[in-house]
Amino acid sequence: MKLIGVGFGRTGTMSLKGALEQLGANPCFHMIDLIMGENKERDLANWKRIADGEQVDWHEVFDGWEATVDWPAASRWREIVDAFPDAKVLLNHRDFDGFYKSCENTILAIKKAAMAGEMKPDANREPPSPVLWEVIEKLIWQGDFEGRFEDRDWVRQMYYDRIETIKREIPSDRLIVWELGVDGWEPLAEALGVPVPDEPFPHLHDTNEFRAEFGLAPVGA
Repeated sequence: MKLIGVGFGRTGTMSLKGALEQLGANPCFHMIDLIMGENKERDLANWKRIADGEQVDWHEVFDGWEATVDWPAASRWREIVDAFPDAKVLLNHRDFDGFYKSCENTILAIKKAAMAGEMKPDANREPPSPVLWEVIEKLIWQGDFEGRFEDRDWVRQMYYDRIETIKREIPSDRLIVWELGVDGWEPLAEALGVPVPDEPFPHLHDTNEFRAEFGLAPVGA
C-alpha cells in the first residue's frame, strides 16, 4: 500500500481514486469496487467479515491494491494505518455543510429509495447487493454515524472531531491534508514522489451524476 485515505466519502473520493491511479497508486480501492469491481465477490466477502466484527489480516484484505479512499475503508482507518506503517495517510475533507448535503442527496437518498422499493430496474449502474447494504449499514450508518445521521449538530461535531483526531494521531511527515475544491494534484504527487500532471484534476461523481447512476432524478429537478 502506498497511500491510505482516511477521510469520509462524499469528499471528492471518486476524483481522488482517478487521480491516485493516474499518479501510479493503481489500483485504488473505493466503495465502487464493491459494486462493480473485478474482484467484488472476494472483496465484499472480506468487508462482510469486517462489518461482522471479525479479525482480519489487512494485508490479505488489500492484496492487489496500492491505495484506498472512501468508505468502507475509512471506517476502519486506525487499523489500516497501523497495518501499513510505510504508507502515506491522506486526510481528504471538505466543508461540513457540503459534506452533509451531499450525503443526504446521494447515499441516504439511495438507501431510502431502496427501502421504499423505488430503485428503478433500468438504472445505469448495478445496485448494491444485499450483502453490501448490510456492510454499509453496519460500518457507515451504525458505525461512523452511530445511527444518528439525522442529528445534524451531532454529525457536525463528530465530523470535525474525526479530522482533529487524525491530525493529532498521524505524524505530520506521514500525513497529507487535502481539501476538496482547494487542493489538486500537488499534495498527492509530492506524497507519491511523482511529477505533477499537466492537465486538470479529475472531477468525477458529483451529486447528480451519482443519483443518475441509480435512476434518481437530479437534485432540483
